[in-house]
Amino acid sequence: MEMRLTRRGVALPAAMLTCAVLLVMLPEVTSTRFIVGSNMGWTSNVNYTVWARDRHFYLGDWLFFVYDRNQMDVLEVNKTNYETCNSDHPIHNWTTGAGRDVVPLNVTRHYYFISGKGFCYGGMKLAVLVEDLPPPPSASKIKEKSGSSRFTFRSQIIIPALFAIAAVCDSFLLFL
Repeated sequence: MEMRLTRRGVALPAAMLTCAVLLVMLPEVTSTRFIVGSNMGWTSNVNYTVWARDRHFYLGDWLFFVYDRNQMDVLEVNKTNYETCNSDHPIHNWTTGAGRDVVPLNVTRHYYFISGKGFCYGGMKLAVLVEDLPPPPSASKIKEKSGSSRFTFRSQIIIPALFAIAAVCDSFLLFL
């Protein structure tokens, strides 16, 4: 009975080490939360076409709309209703009533947003194209960039070494 308690007491730290190593090996999750309009927020008299022009929106990113909840809203519409500022039949009303609405960009396609109540005519409209993430750079490109030797060393030497150490520790723990 005492032997089992010892194994359990030591096995838990070994399991935690293994989990930590696995977390280090997970690919980096790259998603961005864009505050629509940056410091201006979702308001009238802002050109959101200019705001979105130099940004790339990828699958998994988020749009964060910050606005006056008593006056404005966030409506997703089709292209025709976007162009004509027609808010009568939105695809989705993202307005939650808090003035802080988050829209997940979880499908690769064009998204069109407007604010109803006449604010669209004042420029409160945003169109974004959501694309798949670009593929990671090839191994030859990584080697050409400065600082990449650390990444290569980490991924090819350190991480497998950590696995080997964890396996050796785990095998010793079985004999305790």
